[in-house]
Amino acid sequence: MIDGFQKVLILGGSGFVGRHLCEHLAAHPWRITVPTRRLRNAQHLSTQPKVTLLEANIHHPAELQRLVAGHDAVVNLVAILHGSAADFERVHVTLPTQLAQACHAQGVHRLVHISALGADAQHPDTLPSMYLRSKSLGEAALLAASKVPTSPSNQPAMQLTMLRPSVLFGSGDRFLNVFASLQRLFPLVPLAGAQARFQPAWVEDLAQAIVYCLNYPHHTVGKTFEICGPEVLTLKQLVQGAGQWAGIANGQGRPVVGLPMWMGRIQAALMQLAPGEPLMSPDNLDSMRVDNVATGRLPSLKDLCITPSSVRSIAPLYLSTTSQLDVLRGR
Repeated sequence: MIDGFQKVLILGGSGFVGRHLCEHLAAHPWRITVPTRRLRNAQHLSTQPKVTLLEANIHHPAELQRLVAGHDAVVNLVAILHGSAADFERVHVTLPTQLAQACHAQGVHRLVHISALGADAQHPDTLPSMYLRSKSLGEAALLAASKVPTSPSNQPAMQLTMLRPSVLFGSGDRFLNVFASLQRLFPLVPLAGAQARFQPAWVEDLAQAIVYCLNYPHHTVGKTFEICGPEVLTLKQLVQGAGQWAGIANGQGRPVVGLPMWMGRIQAALMQLAPGEPLMSPDNLDSMRVDNVATGRLPSLKDLCITPSSVRSIAPLYLSTTSQLDVLRGR
């Protein structure tokens, strides 16, 4: 602890969730370290007085240990939605495993890990996508590490909390913003996986949940929380809503045409070949074979003293003011 402040290392802190998390932590007694492969990718955090930016490769075990050293807690936000089996393994399984080893070696016991709704650490092989299987294997690695006792105290080596969010929305997202952007450019939206069901969560609620887990470990250690909003909506309803909430076509949005699965897989495969980050991949479609909704068997946002916000109440506040072409260009 420095000057009454504790220190937290946030892996993935320069991304969508990380930006919102750093803003929330600013009101609490935490000093924040955010490693990034290139400092220019995190300049939007440079104005925050409690944030220290470091250029580092978190996938290098020795470098990861140096980063972890001296911190009171670590938050792991690192994730990918697209890639090969090797990519998912490296990011979702190998990194958490190496992070657990680094925490153990450096005596850092507090870890908040962001997983994904639909993950199942007990039965990863039953899941339909590389994304969900790798997320589950990452959970399993951390759970195993959390049960290894330290010597001589014989206490658990890691105080682990895991959060499983549904699809996230909020200012700066590449979800509703992208679908609104497409409706500004095209007269209709052909959509694969139109009937897939989601329980979207506001990124601010997730950030607030992480802060709660850091501030009140005695309430959250050893638990997994499902982070979901109050509404279950199909992908088609969310895409239609994105156009309406952005005020496109006089608030009506564009027509959304659901595609049969075979045609959707062709569309996703073609999108995956396009330059830049794809909007959808075949693995995304595989993930959507499982409803992305809360099971109700695990604690939720309400158990973290947070009333979840609905997408209908929040999305109009930022979609109507976003430059849609900038979102598509990744700005």
